[in-house]
Amino acid sequence: MPREHAVNPLQHLIQERLRERGWSYGEVARRGGLPRSTVYTLATTRNLVRPPRPATIDALAKGLDVPVSAVRAAAAESTGLHYYDEAGSAQRQASDQERDLLIASIDELSPEDRQHVAALVESLRSRGARSGERRDEGAPPWGEAPR
Repeated sequence: MPREHAVNPLQHLIQERLRERGWSYGEVARRGGLPRSTVYTLATTRNLVRPPRPATIDALAKGLDVPVSAVRAAAAESTGLHYYDEAGSAQRQASDQERDLLIASIDELSPEDRQHVAALVESLRSRGARSGERRDEGAPPWGEAPR
């Protein structure tokens, strides 16, 4: 069973996916074509000295069913590399990781699926506006999804 508290972003990504899908290390390994020991090591090693090899990142992304860019970013950050400058990025909130996953996934969707996602986002934003939730002042007003 995965540990309860991840201490780096790659651990967190792996353990969250295991919990979400009800998968084991072995299942992720089988799906991605990796040794189980590799998945276990990446999920439990607190201080990665260097990011996993690109082939391992690709296989782990396949095994976890997440975009390669999400695994690459988590692995880099786990070794002290950052793609952007954000205070406290080593202890990012789950919502930030969900945001990153959504952004990274958009390029993998078909144009029709992107339209559906855009319509869903607009619907959720409209619902939030109707219920009085505050929208960020600088946020762009989203238009209708392309038809």
